[in-house]
Amino acid sequence: MSAQSTADPAFVASTKAGRITDFVDSRVGGSGILREFGRKVFPDHWSFMFGEVALYSFVILLLSGTFLTFFFDPSMAETHYAGSYTELRNVEMSVAYSSSLNISFDIRGGLFMRQVHHWSALLFVASIAVHMLRVFFTGAFRKPREMNWVVGSVLLILAMAAGFTGYSLPDDLLSGNGLRIIDGVIKSIPVVGTWISFFLFGGEFPGTAVIGRLYVLHILLVPALILLMIVLHLFMVVVHKHTQYPGPGRNDGNVVGYPLGPVYAAKAGGFFFIVFGVIALMAAFFTINPIWNYGPYDPSPVSAGTQPDWYIGFVDGALRLMPGVIGDFHFEYVIFGYTLTLNVLLPALVPAGILFTVMFMYPWIERWVTKDEREHHVLDRPRNAPTRTAIGVAGFIWYCVMWAAAGSDLIATHFAVSLNDVTYWLRALFFIGPVIGFIVAKRVALALQRKDREIALHGRETGRIVRLPHGEFEEIHAPLDDYKLYKLVGFESPAPLPAVPNEHGIVTKKEKRRAFLSKWFFEDRVAPVTPAELAAAHSHGHHAVESAEETKSLSH
Repeated sequence: MSAQSTADPAFVASTKAGRITDFVDSRVGGSGILREFGRKVFPDHWSFMFGEVALYSFVILLLSGTFLTFFFDPSMAETHYAGSYTELRNVEMSVAYSSSLNISFDIRGGLFMRQVHHWSALLFVASIAVHMLRVFFTGAFRKPREMNWVVGSVLLILAMAAGFTGYSLPDDLLSGNGLRIIDGVIKSIPVVGTWISFFLFGGEFPGTAVIGRLYVLHILLVPALILLMIVLHLFMVVVHKHTQYPGPGRNDGNVVGYPLGPVYAAKAGGFFFIVFGVIALMAAFFTINPIWNYGPYDPSPVSAGTQPDWYIGFVDGALRLMPGVIGDFHFEYVIFGYTLTLNVLLPALVPAGILFTVMFMYPWIERWVTKDEREHHVLDRPRNAPTRTAIGVAGFIWYCVMWAAAGSDLIATHFAVSLNDVTYWLRALFFIGPVIGFIVAKRVALALQRKDREIALHGRETGRIVRLPHGEFEEIHAPLDDYKLYKLVGFESPAPLPAVPNEHGIVTKKEKRRAFLSKWFFEDRVAPVTPAELAAAHSHGHHAVESAEETKSLSH
């Protein structure tokens, strides 16, 4: 008997749709991919939705941007407006600004789509920022996800670049002022600054080419890079499996949650339409970027009350905080015929450089300090990593001070205070705000840890006071369920690692610096409750039992 006669007969679908599906599947192997990917498990926690909001906002950006591309003309050629908005009729302006007005007033649904695009852009950057804050404060950037953290940081920078290039396209007075600031920053770069400015603007500012070049960046290069980063990010999420919050049965070797298909896919699909609906409601009811109020860009007037979109505000704020002169010390020099303008160059590049450099390097910095080479798939509660939490709060306050400084003039006018006083206070907060934030955040985190320890040992306060037969009053504490108890006691509290000699018996300077940072990182700590302490506390009627380790660690 031949092998062919004993083989199972080939599958033949009974319907036309089935035959088409079987034909495609036999050529591309889609069923195997779907079967494998559909079994991926995703934890269910509300904080994971920020990444989904970013993804869905980007999809909405692509859809609304495609619509706007059909009607926008990125030309800086001069024309006279002849559209429906009578206030600007016959006013000389660029073709780009004229087409933006036509989209707003003469294209059916144009203004709605413009505002959908702008609101989704703001939400895209905001959701990426909040998502990265969640990743940082919970320690999700640790091994093996260091490179995925870098991809997320690149995504944040690309999102800001996409927002700025799109914000500048209408060529109105507000966006023109933003480009003027960028031109000043570029020209402050020694030697090559003026050449870069001439290349970007096609001559002396404002030139005749910048809108077209920004348009290519906005609709082609930057979105392509964002798509690439999103694909890399999702690929690494699948490869490394998803992180999860601590709880009973959850460890670094498993993932507790729902499979992608059909549960998570259905929930994600519904959430996409919720995000789409919220953005559509915002676009329908809240006006954003009313370019008809600003008029076409003219480099001669100086407008007041102009602020960039929030994600670029920290650069503008740093420029406003930088003094031109401190006493007799000036920040502008002429060296070998080149003008070095430090009061523009330093605030425009140094804070952003520090912010993103620390962001990119932090996973390796913490890994070096802790000497932790393990894989981590279970997240930290922020209070259980007090120094990391304090660093994050300090950086957030530093950013927010610069961001607030971008609206210093509006703060002064709305609260009827001196603009100089606002600037002086913000300059002081620029330096002392992060320090105060670090100290307060760390103390709060340690206090919350002590409170968790007390609840784990004594139980939950019920507010019920009883009188014992001998006259003593005592509050009744209710025992915690296993899930809440695990949440309070199931964490690691590393101790400082002293300097270790190398193979030659020498403690290097680098190792001494690491030991110093390790002590600074972990010296203030609250040890988690041990099983012996829990047993002792429960056997004594939930009275506190203080461990010798905690007494030692908190005695300093």
